[in-house]
Amino acid sequence: MKIINRNQISLFLLFLFFSIGCKTANESENNSFSVDMLENAHEQFLEPAITHRRFTHSDLQPLIEKHQSSFELRTLGSSIEGRSITALYWGEGQTKVMLWSQMHGNESTATMALFDLFNFLEGSGDEYDELRSTLKNQLSIKFIPMINPDGAEAFKRRNALDIDLNRDAISQISPEAVILKNARDEFEPDFGFNLHDQQIYYNVVNTPKQATISVLAPGYNYERDVNDVRERAMQTIVGMNEILQQMIPGQVGKYDDGFEPRAFGDNIQKWGTSTILIESGGYMGDPEKQYIRKLNFMIILNALHQIATKSYETYTTEQYFSIPDNGIQLMDLILNEVEVEVNGKLYPIDIAIRRRESNAGETYFVNGNIEDVGDMQVYFGFEELDATGHRWVEGKVFEEECENLDAIDEAEALELLKQGYLAVKVKSAKENQLHHLPIMVLHSRETFSSGWMTGASPNFFLEKGGELTHAVVNGYLIDLKNPKDQDLMQRIY
Repeated sequence: MKIINRNQISLFLLFLFFSIGCKTANESENNSFSVDMLENAHEQFLEPAITHRRFTHSDLQPLIEKHQSSFELRTLGSSIEGRSITALYWGEGQTKVMLWSQMHGNESTATMALFDLFNFLEGSGDEYDELRSTLKNQLSIKFIPMINPDGAEAFKRRNALDIDLNRDAISQISPEAVILKNARDEFEPDFGFNLHDQQIYYNVVNTPKQATISVLAPGYNYERDVNDVRERAMQTIVGMNEILQQMIPGQVGKYDDGFEPRAFGDNIQKWGTSTILIESGGYMGDPEKQYIRKLNFMIILNALHQIATKSYETYTTEQYFSIPDNGIQLMDLILNEVEVEVNGKLYPIDIAIRRRESNAGETYFVNGNIEDVGDMQVYFGFEELDATGHRWVEGKVFEEECENLDAIDEAEALELLKQGYLAVKVKSAKENQLHHLPIMVLHSRETFSSGWMTGASPNFFLEKGGELTHAVVNGYLIDLKNPKDQDLMQRIY
């Protein structure tokens, strides 16, 4: 039996006392931002001029100019189509932080959050003054809210050269890529925030939960090594994740860290800037990403405080690697065990459907597509139906033409569906006219696409016992007995 003397006990107790004291101090510092405080700050400083995710360069310019008294504004250059790219500078500290958003023109969630953050940093005379003072004295921050204004104009991923800017960090074919590289080299930031959106179909791997936010400290080489630069990014992400787990528990994923030699995030990490990728995914009931906008504001503000106080140092890379990986296992709709007929024989198959957006001015419509059929057990649907005993049935077009879209309402559309009609025709319609009816509307064609195989348009009925029970219209599931309210984003064909 090992004998422990009194001096050893005293030393042990002293060590325990200091360990507990240090832990308490660290936890207090790490959690100095309550979720309530961050939420209240966002509510107070939300930029009211931005209400949806589809906005353009011309929409942002007045909002940038609004901050010229509190921020230093510099034009960094112009896009291919001549739109200016502006940086906003704030703070007087030694530690440099650069944040850039909308490298992909249709990835605008974080851009909205940055304008909320500008309002916050410009504020004064409230309970946040001490925080602002800490940030201002410790940090020098460079914001570039829209790197790809031409892409934003068309709400598309790529620029006017059809180049993905995030694959142009080395060749720098695009002027926007040259601007971003020069912005990094001129400023030499210690930390960088690479702000993106990801598909809504990303999930926390092997779970039905959407990856509402995904994070990554990008690799800087193929070996995925962790040096001091990358480690600081990892540690900061752990602190951000603490906030997120209180807001969206189980809905944070870790993006794949495979090295992409052409990407800006990977190379900026390689060039010595601790780089943090934030990917904004989906959240149920938030198609315009206003809730996810708030999450971005909260975690960016939290991260800036971590960097200003160096409180990120209390976290570990092990905590970073414990964040679960991303998957891409989500579908809009999964129909399980639908019976389809081939050569006179019925086969039960699962049908997985996604609905993808297409631009329509300042809004959009969706096009449904059958992504896969067979055994879909590794996927999760935002909506799922056990269709055991249901047969796939083709729909019809109603013979009588309506004068225009106003001649049919939702109740009439539902009644036609119950009679086996999946589409109606109208005599007159505007080009690319949109509607929200639970039925296909035809103007320039007599028929509609339909099928159950991969790549087909999901327009069909489900029948059980000789009775139509459900309609699938452009990938939307409509229960014919108990229809629910849905915001169907459709166009006239």
